[in-house]
Amino acid sequence: MRLIHLLVIGALVFAAAYVYQIKMDSTARTERVLRLRAEIREQRDAIAALRSQWAKLDAPLRLQGLAERHLPLKPIAAIQYDSLKNLPERPPRLVKPGDPDPIGAMINAIATATDKDSAADKDQVTGSVPEPEDNQ
Repeated sequence: MRLIHLLVIGALVFAAAYVYQIKMDSTARTERVLRLRAEIREQRDAIAALRSQWAKLDAPLRLQGLAERHLPLKPIAAIQYDSLKNLPERPPRLVKPGDPDPIGAMINAIATATDKDSAADKDQVTGSVPEPEDNQ
């Protein structure tokens, strides 16, 4: 009978220690959640403060005042525009009509050279090691 009592008392002590460990883990996790919530609240407050500062700095009246004070700009008058007939003549063409486009010819030459290189690369085993020659 005493052996059973000792086993039951041991099981109770073990259960109490296990429950205490669970309680401490849950307390630690609760504290961590509370710290994270406080940190999130601080970050949200900081974001709100930055947004209000941005709104203050980005106010149109403030920007207009700064532009008038620091930029030597004047409003555009209607007499500043000119008619299309007063535009200068078009510059002369460097390529005669009917001649092939020189830039297009250069691109085609590069493309054909690249195609030839890729065809030559297909014949090799790898790009860095040439195919071994048979000495028979």
